[in-house]
Amino acid sequence: MEKASLTDLEQQDSSTKHTSANEDNEQSHPVDGGTRAWLTLFGAWLSVAATFGYTNAFGVYQDLYTREHDISASRASWIGATQMFVLIATGVPAGKLYDMGYFRRIFVVGAVIYIFSLFMVSLAHPDKYYQVFLSQGIGMGIGGGLIYTPALAIQSQHWRTHRSLAMGVASTGVAVGGIFFPIMLNRLVHGSAGFAWGVRASAFVVMGMLGTAGCIMTSYPRRVAKDSEPAPDAIFKDAPYMVFIIGGIFVNWGIFLPYFYLQLYGIVHGIDPKFAFYMLAIMNGSSIPGRVVPNLLSGKLGPINILASASFGCAILTFALLSVKFSIAGIVIFAVLYGFCAGTLFSMVSPAVAAYCDERQLGARLGLALAMGSVGILTGAPIEGELLGANYTWSRPIFFSAVRSRALTT
Repeated sequence: MEKASLTDLEQQDSSTKHTSANEDNEQSHPVDGGTRAWLTLFGAWLSVAATFGYTNAFGVYQDLYTREHDISASRASWIGATQMFVLIATGVPAGKLYDMGYFRRIFVVGAVIYIFSLFMVSLAHPDKYYQVFLSQGIGMGIGGGLIYTPALAIQSQHWRTHRSLAMGVASTGVAVGGIFFPIMLNRLVHGSAGFAWGVRASAFVVMGMLGTAGCIMTSYPRRVAKDSEPAPDAIFKDAPYMVFIIGGIFVNWGIFLPYFYLQLYGIVHGIDPKFAFYMLAIMNGSSIPGRVVPNLLSGKLGPINILASASFGCAILTFALLSVKFSIAGIVIFAVLYGFCAGTLFSMVSPAVAAYCDERQLGARLGLALAMGSVGILTGAPIEGELLGANYTWSRPIFFSAVRSRALTT
């Protein structure tokens, strides 16, 4: 009886420690808002704009490499696809390090790598493929990945009720970066500045954005007892979560076709190049309401239902691209509608993952989901480039993209 009572006391003491740790952890975080929360949200917005937003401007480089430097559409797309793949795949170690409490360190390391690599792009010669591939595809991908996932995950420390909305607002940085950087790069690279100084100017802007973000974002120390951590293998035993990841791979095979090829598509079909330069900006701009409005409705409709609807919309619009009249009005309508649907899909990924997991594994789960999904990004654009061919047979990549964009609806 005495041994039994001692065991009961030990179990109660252990349980009390875990409960106390969890309560202490919750009380150390503001419920929703506050100066630190808003500054962290703005810092995340700047970080996302400078990394993923800049990556969304790759259509400018795709057009430049393909038409002015005689690089095939497929080879050129490997640079952008690799950059986006590495950026997202790096979310696995970045997310784990974030869960371990190293947010500040990984952000600084990522910013240094990202900025250095972007300056190296300005020094690379586009005719020397390996130079551009290493600096833009690999270097910027690694640096951006160490920034992007933790910048989204840290919102869970500052927001509870409005966490989904906060992540959606942070993700609008992708759209704003996708508006600003394509216009800036097109103006400078095709203007008097030229390739080297045009890219260099964008690198200075990125440096200012990431420097500001690093100064204003804050994180709270982890106080949860180690014994209460969820088992790592529980991630792979979660069937709904793994099905969600597999669906994401198929979607990413097709969702980025317009982001890589819309500017080239418009110019090849006779759209004035001066106007075609704004296609990416229009598409990214229209994604802003798509990244905010659905997040307001996700509590009632559910993030997965919204994701499925957005995926279906992207598929239908991609099919419609076959019948778009080759006029400014027709291609603008497509860009606006596609941008809204794609923005909705992108912004709902983080809330959907958060709905599947314990907050203590959010960094790891978000990183794994993004990394697995990036396999589709890595291979999708180059496959579409091969299907397009030197003769620009657009029907083949359009069918490939549209069919796979419907993955979350089936």
